[in-house]
Amino acid sequence: MPSPAKSSSLQGSSIQPQTMISLNSVTIKNQQRMLSDIAEWDRVIGNGLMPGSLLILTGDPGIGKSTLLLQISNHLAKKYSVYYFSTEESLQQVKVRADRLHCTAENLLFSDQADLESIIIITQAAKPAIVIIDSIQNCYASNSNAFPGTITQLRESVFQLMRLAKDHDITIIMSGHITKEGTIAGPKTLEHMVDGVFYLQGEDRWDLRVLRSVKNRFGTINELGFFNMHESGLQELPNINEHLLNDISYSPGSALISVVEGSRPLLLELQTLCIESKLTMPQRVISGLDHKQVVLIAAILEKYVQVRLSAQDIFAKISGGFKVKDSSADLGIALALLSSYFQQPLPQKSLILGEISLTGQIKPISHINVYVHEAEKFGIKQLLVAKNQKLEPTPCTILRFSNVYELLTLFTETR
Repeated sequence: MPSPAKSSSLQGSSIQPQTMISLNSVTIKNQQRMLSDIAEWDRVIGNGLMPGSLLILTGDPGIGKSTLLLQISNHLAKKYSVYYFSTEESLQQVKVRADRLHCTAENLLFSDQADLESIIIITQAAKPAIVIIDSIQNCYASNSNAFPGTITQLRESVFQLMRLAKDHDITIIMSGHITKEGTIAGPKTLEHMVDGVFYLQGEDRWDLRVLRSVKNRFGTINELGFFNMHESGLQELPNINEHLLNDISYSPGSALISVVEGSRPLLLELQTLCIESKLTMPQRVISGLDHKQVVLIAAILEKYVQVRLSAQDIFAKISGGFKVKDSSADLGIALALLSSYFQQPLPQKSLILGEISLTGQIKPISHINVYVHEAEKFGIKQLLVAKNQKLEPTPCTILRFSNVYELLTLFTETR
């Protein structure tokens, strides 16, 4: 029971008690999502922006967050009112970028205001459909003694913006920096307060930018969008697999695998290198794959195929900087290791999909037809799968294997 002192303080409070209601009496508004007509963005965000949502876009400095937000704002402003608060750059600096990107929509209005109270007052008065804050780290509350970017300021700023978005049905998109560890600068609770967290990541080749959803209350997570960075801004790459396949070498140690990220199958080259070790403890240098997964597949091959991979330095990577954790890559890893060990390439234009058990048996994978349909678009001619893998009719030649020992039939000699 509350103490008498606490009871008396509650009785004297000016807060009025709220009536509890049944969910059956709550009416649901049919909210129309806001599309930017930039397909890569719209898909990752959840097929358009949900009114009243609070989102954060984060990434390394200079990766293109401001460029992307400016382009998105310009497209959205053709249909909706958009307010863009630049807390880091002056309006002159923003204008230089906007002119270069041809982002001059009439409904896109700018301010370099960084005072959170002023931003909220302006937004409440005008009630735009969308508010962009670039970036949240530079916002400050004038009634707080904490510096901008500190944990206290960030928590308070995001909480107030969350209430602004929900109470007035305004979509708010913030940009934020990340730390050296690759997480949003500030408390982890920041991610729990927002409706969506999206990372913009870079890849050196082709100036590729990858937009990834890691949290999305209104869409799927791990959805990917691809862009190419040009002087004129970020350009969509709807056919990312075409770019990925252009670089495949089909040399010894190379294998083509596929993984699904979000709703999109990606065709990725897996590269391995096996070389006799000169060290007491052979090296295992692995990038883009689970280290334990590669070591496990190597141990299975040594046990059942009698290849001494334990005496080899093993190097493995996924080209393009992608990360693969799916067990459907087991068969691809095994064949890539054998291909490098025997120095013989695998059949060209072959897609390899299968799981390997600890007993050396090759197991079928689920949803394989999603991978196959994507591969057929890009001229894949052969499928290397488990013996009892169920497949829809396909023009591809199908090679089936029941155990890892049968994989040796792909190589003309063994040692």
